[in-house]
Amino acid sequence: MATATVSLTPPRDPNTLSNYNNWICTHTTANFEILFEQKKLIGNVIHKFTSTTNAESKEIILDSNHVDIGAIQVDGNPANWELLPPAAPYGTALKINLDQPVKLNDTVEVNISVQTTEKCTALQWLTPAQTSNKKHPYMFSQCQAIHARSIFPCQDTPDVKCTFDFNITSPLPVIASGLPVRNSSGAPQPGSNALYQFHQKVPIPSYLFALASGDITEAAIGPRSVVATSPDKLRECQWELEADTDKFINVIEKIIYPYAWGEYNVLILPPSFPYGGMENPVFTFATPSIISKDRENVDVIAHELAHSWSGNLVTSASWEHFWLNEGWTVYLERRILAAIHGEKYRHFSSIIGWKSLTDSVEHYGKDHEFTKLVPSLKGVDPDDAFSSIPYEKGFNFLFHLENLVGKEKFDHFIPYYFTKYKGKSVDSYEFKATVLEFFQSDPKASKLVQDLDWDTWFYTPGLPPKPHFDTSLVDVVYGLANKWKSLPGSSFKPQASDIQGLTANQIVVFLEQVLQFEKPLAADLSKLMGEVYGLAKSENIEVSNLYLQVGLKAGDESVIQPTTELLGKIGRMKFVRPLFRTLQKVNRPVAIETFEKYKDFYHPICRGMVEKDLFGKKDA
Repeated sequence: MATATVSLTPPRDPNTLSNYNNWICTHTTANFEILFEQKKLIGNVIHKFTSTTNAESKEIILDSNHVDIGAIQVDGNPANWELLPPAAPYGTALKINLDQPVKLNDTVEVNISVQTTEKCTALQWLTPAQTSNKKHPYMFSQCQAIHARSIFPCQDTPDVKCTFDFNITSPLPVIASGLPVRNSSGAPQPGSNALYQFHQKVPIPSYLFALASGDITEAAIGPRSVVATSPDKLRECQWELEADTDKFINVIEKIIYPYAWGEYNVLILPPSFPYGGMENPVFTFATPSIISKDRENVDVIAHELAHSWSGNLVTSASWEHFWLNEGWTVYLERRILAAIHGEKYRHFSSIIGWKSLTDSVEHYGKDHEFTKLVPSLKGVDPDDAFSSIPYEKGFNFLFHLENLVGKEKFDHFIPYYFTKYKGKSVDSYEFKATVLEFFQSDPKASKLVQDLDWDTWFYTPGLPPKPHFDTSLVDVVYGLANKWKSLPGSSFKPQASDIQGLTANQIVVFLEQVLQFEKPLAADLSKLMGEVYGLAKSENIEVSNLYLQVGLKAGDESVIQPTTELLGKIGRMKFVRPLFRTLQKVNRPVAIETFEKYKDFYHPICRGMVEKDLFGKKDA
């Protein structure tokens, strides 16, 4: 983040229309009423801006997109304002004219009356029928990457961070990305509203602004953690998370430094949430697909917790440097898992990640801009570039650095980096400079990092060099996959004991191997696999979605109906997009019919991405 005495010229973030190189928002107060029947938020936001330019500035330009703006006041007085011409895909900039120029380090307070519209891309409104217990409506936000601007005008860039106050009125319980103010009025009487207040004292970027409201209740999952979800799902969610959450926190605090956000809580959202998790501070928003009744998918929580340091405290300056959020978080997630399950498990998880990386590169093409660690996103919607590449290519770069200088030395670098940039935003060039600076006192390590081909890592598309991974936990499933590959024609007879003792994640790797067969399984063999191994009835969606893809590729028509049913139950893009892509290759009319049937169930971000997958580039 720019400090109050520095002017960024030009801004580092190409995906914002704001003039944040002239102004920095230091605090935002969001006052909203949630109107479920009208499917809108209505209220006002108050921004405190500090001038950061030596040249006196007479205008403030903010990001906005499909919001209905009412009156605007500057320091209590009515202000002149205008919407600039639309600049797709970034929305319509709001220009606020000041009566008097403002000097360096002086502040102004801007009060904007605003309400969301039906074109808001950050909010999803669910009918009671779309929730698990079918009793009440539900609303939740998803502002990453550039969707906060569709809730209220703001500097919608990760290069600006500010503190927040939330004053939210709703007839149903509210959760936000701040700590609850305990004198809030609490649960409302039926048919009435209550005020829910939250304060976020740690400066956060706009994409971490988060709200949810619905039939939500809480239960403890650790000494500083609760899980929140629908009452009918509370006990199973509590069981899934209570064994590991505090272990994860204790491990990562030893790797970096103590947790900075007070509480670490998890909100399990309705199934149309488009991501595995969203690292909103204080309350991680998570998909119900992690509730697999076997505690095998809680790695997502290790990931979102790690974001409390990488992404939330130390933030990528723009979406072009997104790997600094996600690559670091995957790296830290796997360090947590290694501390709990052993180093072999870190390598096992990395092998799964490598498969995801190769799939993404194959999807885009090995020369595509989006397969670079640091892509150019000028004029691009960052959502279009969303894939496993910043996650896994970023992880592999950090893993390469660890192996290059040695794990012990790299372990000293980790807290140094997260201390130096705590509360700030950082780009890849600052990261490089920090690595070179940290190791300069060690001649051997210094030469290694100076000789590293940084530009190749940053700017070369396609796959990076593949590291040497410990394959001991995958060799058994590779062997099983090879037996299936030998069918028909070999003496191998599949039986349930083949997978006895395997974890769900090992079965995931097995199915990923089967999906990579040059010649897909025959339909009868795919059906046999599902029956003998019980995959067709698995409650672990990580397993079941891959089995359905195997069946679709095999031409097993018996999996088409379960595929369409699953697509109507889950909105997580990790599953929805590959299933639609595979289904349309097998039966495009059914894929289109299924999408039309369930498109209103999906979050706007997911719906837009599937439309692009099925129909090519079009307005989402």
